[in-house]
Amino acid sequence: MNSVDLMILNFEEIRCRSIKVWKSIPKEVLSWKPDEDALTCAEMIRHLLQGEFLFHQVLIGRGSKALSNLFNPFEAKKFTSVDDELEFAQPYREEFLRYVKTISINDLENIEIDLSDTGGYVKTLGGMLLRIAYHESVHTGQLLNYMRTMGIDRPKIWD
Repeated sequence: MNSVDLMILNFEEIRCRSIKVWKSIPKEVLSWKPDEDALTCAEMIRHLLQGEFLFHQVLIGRGSKALSNLFNPFEAKKFTSVDDELEFAQPYREEFLRYVKTISINDLENIEIDLSDTGGYVKTLGGMLLRIAYHESVHTGQLLNYMRTMGIDRPKIWD
């Protein structure tokens, strides 16, 4: 197994665990948030699915300039349910994973993704892929904390 295969495995493992969490949030509390400045459960799920689409565009364009004048299909879509969100995002997820599978091991270290024009940083492609995976992991952990705070059952995500 090479580095790219491990990246794909990591993305798939993270998403599998995220979906377990997302689907275990009762529909009636998807609009809950811990405070006024926080995202709701539904907004956090949307943030992650939309974020993967946007990160993919950034990777293809090798920087945040790829987002200017970009049509974002998530902006016009109203959140209705977790299942609906997952179905809507699936083609974009498949495109993202297909893209990752085309990356060579050399590309992981030698392609730079420049986000400095938006106050960000310059990272290698490999570093950005790890950051994308970490982003979803952190927010899924936040949702588990939301669930604990609401006093609802949390799924067992460690198998």
